[in-house]
Amino acid sequence: MDPSSDPNPDPTGDPVSPLEQALHAARALVLADLASREVVAADVVSMVETSVAERRWWVEQWPEGVEYVAGLVAQDVQDALLEAYGRWPLCPVCSSGDPHALEIEPELGPDPHWVCHQAGVKVAPVGSLGSP
Repeated sequence: MDPSSDPNPDPTGDPVSPLEQALHAARALVLADLASREVVAADVVSMVETSVAERRWWVEQWPEGVEYVAGLVAQDVQDALLEAYGRWPLCPVCSSGDPHALEIEPELGPDPHWVCHQAGVKVAPVGSLGSP
């Protein structure tokens, strides 16, 4: 195969495994959501990296779970932020009442979305919080 035609080139010449592709995609999606809410301090990025490392092991044990990685990394980071800073991401839909965080749905499934349970709406796919 011509290396220039490889959609996932690796500088070492090795093909990038589906697991690594999923982990890189999950990292990028969660970082995009964090950046859209201006929450990208070094310690927060470290939370993402910790989650990705832990989920690498998890998917190595259960390869069928690879399509769930983005939602799980988002949940891991959300939980870590709750412990360190508070709720994230805050719901942009509800303008009255107490501020509340969005949640991931499905909790364990493909195509994860941020949802507001109070309003009963999907807000955005994971990775698209900043999109109009």
